[in-house]
Amino acid sequence: MGYPDQRFAVNLSILFTELPLLERPAAAAAAGFSAVELWWPWTDSPEPGQSELDDLRKALGDSGTRLVGLNFYAGRLPGPDRGALSVPGEESDRFRANIDVAADFASSVGCKALNALYGNRAEGVDPAVQDELALQNLVAAARAADRVGAILLIEALNEAESPLYPLVSAPAAIEVVDRVNAVTGLGNARFLLDIYHLSMNGEDIAAVIDAHTAKTGHVQIADNPGRGAPGTGALPLEDLLDRLREAGYDGWIGLEYKPGDRPSARSFDWLPETARPAR
Repeated sequence: MGYPDQRFAVNLSILFTELPLLERPAAAAAAGFSAVELWWPWTDSPEPGQSELDDLRKALGDSGTRLVGLNFYAGRLPGPDRGALSVPGEESDRFRANIDVAADFASSVGCKALNALYGNRAEGVDPAVQDELALQNLVAAARAADRVGAILLIEALNEAESPLYPLVSAPAAIEVVDRVNAVTGLGNARFLLDIYHLSMNGEDIAAVIDAHTAKTGHVQIADNPGRGAPGTGALPLEDLLDRLREAGYDGWIGLEYKPGDRPSARSFDWLPETARPAR
């Protein structure tokens, strides 16, 4: 029982942001972690130049860190955007342009999980039209992920912070997972179970774990309230992660929390150093 039995990855898009992007993998390694995850790092560019991709690949390699989760292009994160793939026009075009770029980069660094944020509801657009566009783009993303031996993740966010995002419950995200798998026949769409977002939605997290672990491909955590490190809020995170393990989940757990008013390197005191290296 307990944190030492888990596999943790540092989210470098919310932790170590006091450093330039290319310095963050080494900072995570210095803190004792060998696995990291990222939102799409180039928020204004779904197709960054080859030199930018090469530089990030080198930073990961030089630090000895493994990228275990990567978002497809999703607009401005953090910021008002919450995904692009269901937004008609320029944003969905940018998502489609990013699909193979992200998949190929993930493949080049051994990353096996690609997260596709659904996208906000757009004013004046029929939700059914957005949902059909989303399905088309998620199917294309699932096929690209399969091409490089990866899974496609579908994430539920929370309504309080993302009021225009339609997937604000575990069942809503699972429904999309099932729909994508039904169309592709690949079975590589999975649920991204983010404990913080589920708690913000008031869901029974233990019940979600019991019902949906078999369809879960990745987990992310932050405490609530505050989206801080474990122990800064009221969530029984250790118990919930133990429950996940007992339900059969043995994958990565992304540390997607805010460090607070201290340097990121000092936000891991809740986790013994012996529990940090990936195994």
